[in-house]
Amino acid sequence: MLDLLYITWDVSPEIFSIGSFAMRWYQFLFAGGFFVGYFIVRYIFRQENLNQDWLESLLLYLVLGTVIGARLGHVLFYNPSYYLQNPLEIFMTWKGGLASHGGTVGVLLALWLWSRRVSKKPFLWITDRLIVAVALASCFIRLGNLMNSEILGVETTVAWAFEFVQVDGADAPPRHPAQLYEALGYLGTFFFLGYLFFKTQLRQKRGFLTGLFLILVFGSRFLIEFVKIEQADFQASFLDTLTLGQWLSIPFVLLGAYFMYLGSSQEPELPLSTPEKTTPPAKRAPAKSRKTSPNRRK
Repeated sequence: MLDLLYITWDVSPEIFSIGSFAMRWYQFLFAGGFFVGYFIVRYIFRQENLNQDWLESLLLYLVLGTVIGARLGHVLFYNPSYYLQNPLEIFMTWKGGLASHGGTVGVLLALWLWSRRVSKKPFLWITDRLIVAVALASCFIRLGNLMNSEILGVETTVAWAFEFVQVDGADAPPRHPAQLYEALGYLGTFFFLGYLFFKTQLRQKRGFLTGLFLILVFGSRFLIEFVKIEQADFQASFLDTLTLGQWLSIPFVLLGAYFMYLGSSQEPELPLSTPEKTTPPAKRAPAKSRKTSPNRRK
């Protein structure tokens, strides 16, 4: 029988280290996702003649919402008993442990606050303009998980299986590269939503693209969970029919369907930042003075 040559994944999670300081791939890709996303959003703002001063505050709200939400999501959903016994480690984000579901909640709350305090525009107006960048940033983060050899898949015999030596040792069994599946799914979502945003009029239907983003991202997450190993200590006993990640994905898919319904049921709106062009009134020619006929009665 012919032995399959699986992909041996033995990449160090560190790019380099100087003394006690170490630059990790996950940190680099996490920051890189926000960096590239910033320029995508800045391009959108320039295309629509929006206030460029909003960008710095928007980035700050997004970073805080993502990190705080993702950390609290991991603490509350995936390992609450451990953090109850070690509460100070809740703040040690460099030790890992960020949950995408919690990060999504954190981002949505941060954008809601930003819309109320800074832009004064509708919440779904800004989310429609961010989903392209967020999809790409999500791809970067999952690639960071791959470099960390975390969020592993179940054992398999498919030809593209990965052997995660950093986790399973020299005799690592072949596994589904679940992080890579998600990264590719988010990359496809990035290109698809980018086409719809820039090449169609769907961005004028407020909330439609936001809803589609939630359905694509968490719908793919729901499917990929079937080939993931369990990530929560109590997950096996939590309604065994589905994983915890799948149960947490369902509300986001339903919320996405609701946003798409709202967007599709309204008339396309004019872009808020592009004033209608008005044609200036034609200038009237100066009236010619009439010459009085000598025979005209006075």
